[in-house]
Amino acid sequence: MADAEYVSIWMRPERPARGPRPAYSRAQITEAAIRIADAEGLEAATMRRIAAEIGAGAMSLYRYVPSRDDLVELMADRLQGEIDLEGVPSGDWRADLARYAGGLRAMWLRHPWIATVHRSLPGFGPNQLRLIERVMAVLDPYISIDESLSLLSILTGYVESAAREEVGQAAEVRRSGLTAAEWMARYSPYVRRLLESGEYPMFTKIVLEARQPHLDHEDRFRYGLERVLDCMAPALSAADGPPPSRDETFVTASECDETADAPAPSAVCPVCGDAVPGTATGRPRTYCSRACRQRAYRTRKG
Repeated sequence: MADAEYVSIWMRPERPARGPRPAYSRAQITEAAIRIADAEGLEAATMRRIAAEIGAGAMSLYRYVPSRDDLVELMADRLQGEIDLEGVPSGDWRADLARYAGGLRAMWLRHPWIATVHRSLPGFGPNQLRLIERVMAVLDPYISIDESLSLLSILTGYVESAAREEVGQAAEVRRSGLTAAEWMARYSPYVRRLLESGEYPMFTKIVLEARQPHLDHEDRFRYGLERVLDCMAPALSAADGPPPSRDETFVTASECDETADAPAPSAVCPVCGDAVPGTATGRPRTYCSRACRQRAYRTRKG
């Protein structure tokens, strides 16, 4: 379909302005598709199979969902609605982000076929927009919108990578019939030979000293999540508020020479007018205190 002809599924009315009431709804079709995908994989959720599930004619479903891509978009957005973020933001950014991460992982594990949905561009369905609003609101009081996007991408990337690995391991267990312990026992003679060779000191250290590979999936996920949140903490726990938009362009050598000895301009808090103190790290502050930062945030939010 040409771009000029494309209309997002979210812009299409579910029922016509005139005529008889539709016999089915997009929600019914989406739920049936998810049930089939959960049981047999995404490829099994064809229009013909969905029609049989709800007792309709296959071609009639295209009146409700015009294309396969639209169906997958409806399914993916419906799954994002399972992530419970009621009450977020709560004021505790770490607890809020951990809750989001745990909910996202749980959704992936309930519906492992989501790992086969190759979509790098968002569809901006209602549930996805709800997640964006709530999770970005957790970060917004502390950092700029661009930094928020970057940190959220890091967090989501970790969760999806961990969930994808967990889903893949479960699929391999089903395929091979070997549990993780049985797989390790099968490979132990080879691993012992590698250790005895002395050629792989870091691999040897992993085998002999690392605890993480021996944790269960839940504990391993939590261990990694805490490390990710620790890396985010310096940006989100600082007393200063959102910094001004950062110019990410490279500075030329001549510009550096011209400004190297220039004194830094004094900053004034836009809320109370007091001087803004410097920081040990040199990161610029916008507000003189956490109280002023929170006051400015409440003012922006109306």
